[in-house]
Amino acid sequence: MPNRTSDQKPTQKMIADRAGISVGAVSRALANDPKIAADTRRMVQALATEMGYSPDRAAQRLRTGRTQVINLILPPHEEIFGFGTSLIRGITRGLEGSSFHLVVMPDFDADAAGEDTLRRIVRNRLSDGVLFSRTEPDDTRVRFLAEAGFPFVSHGRTELSTPHPYVDYDNYGFAYEAARRLIARGARSLSILLPPPNLSFRQHLLHGFMTAVRESGVRHEIFEGADLDSTPEQVRAAVEARYRAPDAPEGLILPGEVSGLAALAAVQDIGLVPDRDVRLVVKQTTGLFDLVRPRVDSIFEDLPEAGVQMAQLLLRRIAGEAPEALQYLQPISAPVASGPDR
Repeated sequence: MPNRTSDQKPTQKMIADRAGISVGAVSRALANDPKIAADTRRMVQALATEMGYSPDRAAQRLRTGRTQVINLILPPHEEIFGFGTSLIRGITRGLEGSSFHLVVMPDFDADAAGEDTLRRIVRNRLSDGVLFSRTEPDDTRVRFLAEAGFPFVSHGRTELSTPHPYVDYDNYGFAYEAARRLIARGARSLSILLPPPNLSFRQHLLHGFMTAVRESGVRHEIFEGADLDSTPEQVRAAVEARYRAPDAPEGLILPGEVSGLAALAAVQDIGLVPDRDVRLVVKQTTGLFDLVRPRVDSIFEDLPEAGVQMAQLLLRRIAGEAPEALQYLQPISAPVASGPDR
């Protein structure tokens, strides 16, 4: 509980009196001004927390024209376990030491792709910047925000000619590496489950996959009957049907944990042995597949780190940096003991 000496709302003057410094120095320390000594900033911020101080947002907005709020537009994302939680954890870390607060706005209107929500934010100036995901090659949200001059960072790239801030995972690298691993383990035919055609990262995955199979000359196919947005049961049923049919691929790439679990269940339900009859590589975001038996090879996507990068790039964009300087491609990495041969 905050240590208050009375029912009066703590003010910067009260903090200044406790700290023995000027009100101006307190204000700058709370804003994390680098011109104020780091020890002084830490001391003032600790006192503010102890006393239960919170800034007057209305007064701040009148004085600076800023809300000190950042919005995360969060659509449903059932394919990735804890997608929203992981991003929020990282974004919160990325905002530490700044004066900005995160407000999450759920958006379940897939048809509008979040455009109505964004227009409301911009029109009413509800925040100073926005973060969102699941980009499309010609993303109308990116186009709208860029034309409005409103700061944003997307989780994912587009094919628009105008540069925009983004954080993206190297899905090309993931698909290429996954295919190379399967080929090295003896798979002579490969398949990959892809996202829906409207999403940008489908093309990145497909490009990486096709590069690897063309280099090696192995037989390949694009998995049909389900995509990355299908329900787990739909993926399970589609994988079962494919592996009951002739000439089923010896290697299968699953760019998500839910699809990976569904595929693993399907092949075992029909009596196939993973890594003998069919080899799998899964993209994981939680470490879940380190606990799955039999072991399944996996490549890691660090969503909390993506959130950190998104927050930091957005703060730089709000401060006026050019969009082309605010683009980050997150490299692939693999957890320890993620593969069956490790």
